[in-house]
Amino acid sequence: MICLGIISASFGLKGFLIPNNFIDGGVTGFSMLLSKLTHIDLAVLLVLVNIPFLLIGLKKIGLRFAIISSLSILGLALAFELIHYPSITQDKLLASIFGGFFLGGGIGIAIRFSSALDGTEILALILSKKAGFTVGDIILTANIVIFVSGAFLIGIESALYSILTYFSASRTADFIIHGLEEYTGITIISGKSEVIQNEIRNQTDLGVTIYKGMGSYSQNDQDIIFCVVTRLEINKVRDIVYEIDSNAFFFTKILNEVRGGTIRKLD
Repeated sequence: MICLGIISASFGLKGFLIPNNFIDGGVTGFSMLLSKLTHIDLAVLLVLVNIPFLLIGLKKIGLRFAIISSLSILGLALAFELIHYPSITQDKLLASIFGGFFLGGGIGIAIRFSSALDGTEILALILSKKAGFTVGDIILTANIVIFVSGAFLIGIESALYSILTYFSASRTADFIIHGLEEYTGITIISGKSEVIQNEIRNQTDLGVTIYKGMGSYSQNDQDIIFCVVTRLEINKVRDIVYEIDSNAFFFTKILNEVRGGTIRKLD
């Protein structure tokens, strides 16, 4: 699967992005900009620029991760250098979207199988613990610097298309990592909580947890409903809630990891 990810990522680079003078975010994008400045082969830079991040991964995550990621990045460099991919399209919008799709798909597959083709997330994770910023804030800041620099090196239009590439790649990677089974926590506060929880149980196979709460203004005791769903089930639960109580307080939060408990009723 990691080999498939390598082929997908290299196809995105050589088949879409490079022929259209686009870049991506993160270490890959920085390597592409550096290649334009120094005229050093991109395959070489993909390995060299990732070395510091791999060393961080070795120290903070472990030897197995560092070895697999090193082999994966080396494989990406070799695939980029040795495999001939045709230029698929000169349409800039298609190139930015599908280049990001294949590149992000490759990165997502690698991450899902405990590897990495881009070291940005490793650095962001370490800095977030020391600087007090979120991983997303750090990655976004790094990419702003890369894309602003890209505007001077490859032109504003190419830099703008490259931002589309980044969003396409990041969303594709996110979808592959989490898939349709990405879990979301739903919290529901309503004066008709008993009816709502009964209907959720009757119309779905979802497990429901009840918290005891109190309204700050009303000072009335009330049940707070919590359940865990996949992204495909959010609308179903929302419809159940608002058919019963159109004024219910309803919010969702994406969950990074779900283990144990009873998410669904057992057969």
